[in-house]
Amino acid sequence: MIHTIGYTQTKIYIKFSQCVNQIGLDATRRQVCCHQAGQQDALNCLTSTGRNTCFKKALAKSWSPLLSFGFSTTISLPLLPNSHPSKFSVMASKPNPINNENPQNTDASIITNINSPIFISSESLHSILSHHSLIQHFHSSLPTVSSTINTPIRQSYHVSPSSSLLLMPSWSSSPSLPYIGVKLVTYFPQNSTLNLPGVHANYVLFRSTTGQPLASMDGTVLTLYRTACVSGLASKILARNDSKVLVMIGAGALAPHLIKAHLAANPSLQKVIIWNRTIKKATDLAENLQGSNDYNGVCFESNESLEEIVELGDIVSCATNAEVPLVKGERLKAGAHLDLVGSFTHKMKECDDEAIRRGRVYVDNEAALVEAGELVGAFERGVIRKEDVGGNLVELIKDQKVGRRNSEEITVFKSVGSAVVDILAAQLVYETCVNNKF
Repeated sequence: MIHTIGYTQTKIYIKFSQCVNQIGLDATRRQVCCHQAGQQDALNCLTSTGRNTCFKKALAKSWSPLLSFGFSTTISLPLLPNSHPSKFSVMASKPNPINNENPQNTDASIITNINSPIFISSESLHSILSHHSLIQHFHSSLPTVSSTINTPIRQSYHVSPSSSLLLMPSWSSSPSLPYIGVKLVTYFPQNSTLNLPGVHANYVLFRSTTGQPLASMDGTVLTLYRTACVSGLASKILARNDSKVLVMIGAGALAPHLIKAHLAANPSLQKVIIWNRTIKKATDLAENLQGSNDYNGVCFESNESLEEIVELGDIVSCATNAEVPLVKGERLKAGAHLDLVGSFTHKMKECDDEAIRRGRVYVDNEAALVEAGELVGAFERGVIRKEDVGGNLVELIKDQKVGRRNSEEITVFKSVGSAVVDILAAQLVYETCVNNKF
C-alpha cells in the first residue's frame, strides 16, 4: 500500500496489544485491533476516535508505552496537532517483555513488517544518477550477473489502431541482484497534437525473494541514462584513447545524455560538434552544454554540414529515427569509432553499407543482429556475415573478444537496448536512494 497526502510514513517499535491496554482502550477494541494488526496497518484497526485517543495519550505519556516494547512495523500516522514527524520515530533494540509476558506469544501481538514502496521522480533520478557512476556500475556488474538475468521477449499490445502498450520484464537469480523489474511503456504518437510526449514509461522494482514491491521510477529518464551509458562504456573500450572530437548526430532527448556519457568515458575529448536536421535544436543544445560550466576545457558547437563534420569525428554518435543513411562510410576517418543508437527496426538505418564494411562491428547484445536495420540489411546483401561481428559488450568487458586492434581500425558499435541494463540501472537507483536516504 502506498500512503500519500496527510500521512507521515513512520517506523514504530511497539507491541500493540500492550500499548492499547496501557493507554486505556476498552477490551473489545483492543482485541479487534491486535487480531487484525498482522493483516493490515495497525492504526486502521481502530476507529477514528480510538486512533486519536491512542496516540494522543501516547504523546502525553512521552511514548513510555511504545518505548517498552520492541516490535517493529512501518505505518502511516495522521499528523496530530502540535506534533512533528520526528516524534513518531521511536527506537528499541529488542523486545522487552514485562509483567512476565511470554515474548513467543504471537496470538494477538506481533505486527508484521509493512513497507511502502517508494516513488522516484525524474528530478530525483537526475540527483541520484550520474553517467560516470552508471558506466562504472555496468562495467563491474554486467560480467558477473548478466548470465543470471532472465529477460523474456517483450510483449506489445495494441490499445488502439495507433497506440501500444509494451511490457519488458526481467528478473535475477543472483544474491547480488535480488530483484524483479518490469518496464511499462506506452506509445501514443498522436500526442504531438496535444503537445505531449509520444512515449511514456515507468519502471517497477520488486524484491525477487518475496515479491514485495520496492520502488517505482520514471522509466523514460532511466532509459535515457542506461542507453547513453551503454554507448559510453562501449566507446571507453573501442574508441582510441587519444580521441579529441565527438560528433553528435541528432539533438533530441537522448543527445545530451550520449554527449555526457562519451565525455565521462573518454576524458581526452576536447570538442563536441552537434548536427541536427533542424539546426536551431543543435545550436540550442550546444549553447546549453557550453553554458553549464560542467565541462571545463571542452568546446561545444553546432554545424550544418553533416558530411564535413563526420570526417572530423574521432567518435561519431548517432541518435535519430533515420530510414535513409546519414553517415557515409567513405567519410569516416581512419581510427574512428561509430556509435549507432537510433535504429530498432529493419527499415531504420543511420549508416550505409560502406560504414559496416569498413568497420569492425560489435553489438550490445544478440538482439541487435535481428533487429537493427543497418545489420540486417548488411547481412542480407552479403556485406558482412553474422560470424564477422566482433562480439558483444559483455564479451568485450570480460576480454573474451578482442576490441580495437590498432589505431587505424574503424570500430562500429550498434545497440538496441535490453532489459538486462534496465534492471541494473534500476538497482543502482534504488540502492543509492535507500543507502543515501534521498
